[in-house]
Amino acid sequence: MIKKIGVIGGGTSGLIAALILKTRFPKCKIDVIRSDKIGIIGVGEGSTEHWMEFCAFCEITREELVKATNATFKYGVMFDGWTKEKYMHNVNPIMFIKYGQYLGGYANVCINKTKSPDYIGSAYFKNKVYRTQPPNQFHFDTFKLNDFLLAKCKEKNINLIEDEISKVDIKNNQIQSLNNKYSYDFYIDSTGFKKVLISKLGAKWNSHAKYLPMNEAIAFPTPDTDEYSPFTLAKAMTSGWMWRIPTQGRWGNGYVFNNNYINAEQAKKECEDYLGFKIKIGKNIKFNAGALDRAWIGNCVAIGLSSSFIEPLEASSIGTSIQQTFFLMHLLINYEQADIDFYNKKFQLMTENIRDFVLLHYITDKKDSLFWKELKLNLPKSLANNLKKWKYRLPLEEDFAGKYFLFNESNFGIILKELNLINTSALKKEYNMLAKNIRLEIETRLKRIKDTSLLIPVSHKRIIKDFIEGKKVFP
Repeated sequence: MIKKIGVIGGGTSGLIAALILKTRFPKCKIDVIRSDKIGIIGVGEGSTEHWMEFCAFCEITREELVKATNATFKYGVMFDGWTKEKYMHNVNPIMFIKYGQYLGGYANVCINKTKSPDYIGSAYFKNKVYRTQPPNQFHFDTFKLNDFLLAKCKEKNINLIEDEISKVDIKNNQIQSLNNKYSYDFYIDSTGFKKVLISKLGAKWNSHAKYLPMNEAIAFPTPDTDEYSPFTLAKAMTSGWMWRIPTQGRWGNGYVFNNNYINAEQAKKECEDYLGFKIKIGKNIKFNAGALDRAWIGNCVAIGLSSSFIEPLEASSIGTSIQQTFFLMHLLINYEQADIDFYNKKFQLMTENIRDFVLLHYITDKKDSLFWKELKLNLPKSLANNLKKWKYRLPLEEDFAGKYFLFNESNFGIILKELNLINTSALKKEYNMLAKNIRLEIETRLKRIKDTSLLIPVSHKRIIKDFIEGKKVFP
């Protein structure tokens, strides 16, 4: 029986894992062992929609979250400079106009080459929002988020221990104890890139460097502004891309680049030229994109950066930790080797899904710098095979292997359209086979969505202020 679980690492992923497991198994004793000597990476300050699933499960409200973490609302990712016109990755109402599992609404948008503002809402392209439904994605101040999650752990009687793990005792592929004084029935390794536990059990890193072009990043804060964008900005730069994320009181920024073309100082200078003022690098991170060959070995599962890291594009890190832990909780009690094998196979598919989605963004005609001119992509079989299918049809739910994938047919469909990777003539044949009354219904619903853009857009910063003050912001 699993009665005691030790979560090693007090960053976002470790605290998420502790909260989910304690909520699911309230009778289990759960400790989080963390060290103030080990800093928070803090490069990913955006969430995916999976964050609200975590909040709902752990009984965390939007109101307390936004107040405590200096959060702002995220309606998507704005890609600027990747194509001739900027576009937004936003799973909007059009993506839910389905017939069977066919993305009928989006097929119409692709065929008519409808521009991004016209089917998402022009307000978002002007740094405004609508007083409609609240989004299920957020931007956070990473350090305040950490404090908030720590407080939630205390509320759930999760024991917080301040210590640094330096010794891992292993016998028969099982962890026996840590530092000769901590012993648990099961261990969660959330120690980040150090992989303190799982590396001792023989886990190996499968690099995705041959597929993904980025290998270094700088991160830095910038001052507060008079207005917030309601999206994460992914701005294409000479040798990679820059993110800008608004939080209450400051912006989180960074430049992810290929260090064969520029170094950290050159990246800093390019950011300064773009922003128009001097910056100070907060973190400089060199990384090897990839994932473990096995995230679960013996009585230990690696969750978070200790298990995988692709790059910050599309903010997949927090979502991966959530999905990993949700899947784990179904298998944890009475697990056998078959469950471990099942988890590891699913984990592999999850990380390949993220890898393929991130890689898809780089299939662009951009050629305005040496890096983009020389960029030659080596496609994994999984993505190459899907692109062959998707050239003549939109992605289907059946193209994806399960619930715990971060990105599905809607996400891939949006990027395929914006990168002109869909044969619209072929798609038109498929779309026109729909019954006339269904096509009419699609067009009616699309008009209704477009008419929403006529609503008066409001300041994102004002919406956040009113929300915090308890005013009725959303109907």
